[in-house]
Amino acid sequence: MSVTTVQTDQAPAAIGPYSQGIVAGGFLFTAGQIAINPDTGQVVEGDVAPQTERALANVQAILSSAGVSWNEVVKTTVFLKDMGDFPRMNEVYARVLGAARPARSTVAVAGLPRGVAVEIEAVAKVG
Repeated sequence: MSVTTVQTDQAPAAIGPYSQGIVAGGFLFTAGQIAINPDTGQVVEGDVAPQTERALANVQAILSSAGVSWNEVVKTTVFLKDMGDFPRMNEVYARVLGAARPARSTVAVAGLPRGVAVEIEAVAKVG
């Protein structure tokens, strides 16, 4: 099985020993994306809503770089610092994904990188 690295400057560069995305076995696996603006390297201002918007834009950039869209996403995982943010995150998530309805898990975590409110990863079918 071949493994291909996915890289785009439209999402934040990896800040450690990992890749933005990996294609293997006919699937794209994205690294978790947080609300970092790839142009500035800074976390976007605001609460979970604008942070979800930016995290999803970063995931979408990786998907696009691999030639897929939200329609090919089969699974997402959303990590929330506060499960009380679920309704606002979910509103943004539904708007951005449109008609796409991948399986999803949402979990509360003790903390996230750079103190953000949300992190999102995806698995998509490619080819």
